[in-house]
Order: sequence, then C-alpha cells, then structure tokens
Amino acid sequence: MSLFNRGLSKTRKSFFGRIAAMLGSSEITDEIWDDIEAILIQADLGVNTTLTLIDDLRSQGITKQEELQVALRGSLQSLLQFPPPLDVSGRELSIILVVGVNGSGKTTSIGKLAHRLMLGRRKVMLAAADTFRAAAIDQLKLWGERVGAPVIANKPNSDPAAVVYDATAAAKARGYEILIVDTAGRLHTNYNLMEELAKIRQVSGKVVPGAPHEVLLVLDGTTGQNALQQAKKFKEMIDVTGVIVTKLDGTPKGGMVFSVFNDLQLPVHYVGLGEGMDDMVLFNPEIFVKSLFDEN
Repeated sequence: MSLFNRGLSKTRKSFFGRIAAMLGSSEITDEIWDDIEAILIQADLGVNTTLTLIDDLRSQGITKQEELQVALRGSLQSLLQFPPPLDVSGRELSIILVVGVNGSGKTTSIGKLAHRLMLGRRKVMLAAADTFRAAAIDQLKLWGERVGAPVIANKPNSDPAAVVYDATAAAKARGYEILIVDTAGRLHTNYNLMEELAKIRQVSGKVVPGAPHEVLLVLDGTTGQNALQQAKKFKEMIDVTGVIVTKLDGTPKGGMVFSVFNDLQLPVHYVGLGEGMDDMVLFNPEIFVKSLFDEN
C-alpha cells in the first residue's frame, strides 16, 4: 500500500468509498445526485466546489450509475493540478516564508521541507522569526538539529523582522542557497500579526531583491473548511504562492484539498500523510484521486 493510500484511508472509507459502494448499474435518479452532493460537502469539498463538480458531471449527460463513478474521478482530477517547482533556483539565495496559524503543523513542515531540500543537496538555513513564543524557537532549533540545518534565532519577543534581516545576512555570508523563515502563528484575525508579516516581507525584499520567492501557507487538513477561511485571510494580507496541507492521515475530510485549488486558486505543493520525516510528500493529483477510491 502506497503512502497516499495509507494516508488517505480515513477519507476514502468515510466518504469517497461510500460513493463507490452506492453506485451500481441502474439509472441515475435525482436522489442519487442529492446523495452525492451531500457526501461531497461532508467530505469538506465546500459548497462552491461541490456545486461546480455536480454541474460538470450533469452537463456530461451521464445516465448510468457505473458511468458516473468514472466521470466523477475525471471531474475531481480536473479540479487539481501538479504543483509547479518551488522557485528556489537560479539565484545566490532564495527565501521561503512559511505562514499559518498555531497548531497547523507549520514548524514541523519547515523541518520536513528542509529535509527534502537537503536530500537534493541544497544548502538550507532556518530563521526563527516566530519570536512570540519561546517554544516555537526551541521547536525550530530541535528540527534544525534533527535535519542538520543551522538556525538563526534571537530572544523571545524580539523583532521578527530583525531576525529575518540577520538570518538573510548570515545565509549570504556563509554561502547558503535557501533560507526558510518560520513566522508567528497567532490567529489570522490578529491585525498586528498581519502587519508583522508584511514587515518581514519588506525586509527580506530589501536584502535580497524579489524576496520572498515563495510564501507557503500551512493548512491543517483536520480543520477542513475552517482552514480555508484562515487561508483567505492570509491571502488578503500577503501574497501566498502555494500551500502545504498537513495531517491528512488523521482526518476523514481530505476533500478540502479540492477547495484549495477551486476556491483559493492556489497550488498544493506538499501534503502531510504521516508523522515520519519522509511523510510530507510532493502532491500528485492522479495518485491523490485514485487513493480516494481505491485501496491499492
């Protein structure tokens, strides 16, 4: 069983497996359409994405239930795209800003992302710009030790933008290729946090032209549509370029991934399918959709 199959088992069993089991060889009734719509919304595709999907399916003139299952897979996959490569090459130093609320798995995702990049022989440094919580600084330092990436940090409650400035200078001076910046994860309703993110962005751009080159938003897959509301707020305040969806192995509501593409118009770069170092994997839409229906 692949990592996708194993990681998406709860979503498959709870929702998409129900659709597959429900469909037989008879005619499609209005009741069947209503049932599928309800299941998709329960799987956290969201109302907009679900209605788009149902409209697409009905426009295909499908009459048999067995045809509908094949068409559903195709329509779901059409909502997704392979993510573009991260823009972290072709310059002396590339900066990745990582944002998201506390508890989303942001710092853990940074550690796993650094690990992935270092497996590709990239020189990676981390910056602890979440100075609001001492625990966040300590957690990033632990991940730095674990993956072998140096961490630039300051005292708790110090100026996050100053940490980013110092880390950028250090990365350039020591010949590092990629700097990944951890940011404070207070609730998206906190205006000061959003101003802080804007300031960090400005500082990084002054030191390295065009920085940050990627702004990755970490969303907790277990919170479903709540995560999408958070994402909209972050997108309003800072130019998010892509998404990491965490903890998909722990939720039956993996359908929220479709909403990221359809409602937010953002690519999903990585998905978290387990707690291991290598369990944050590059998003693959074909395998993702297949794993929602098939166990193997």
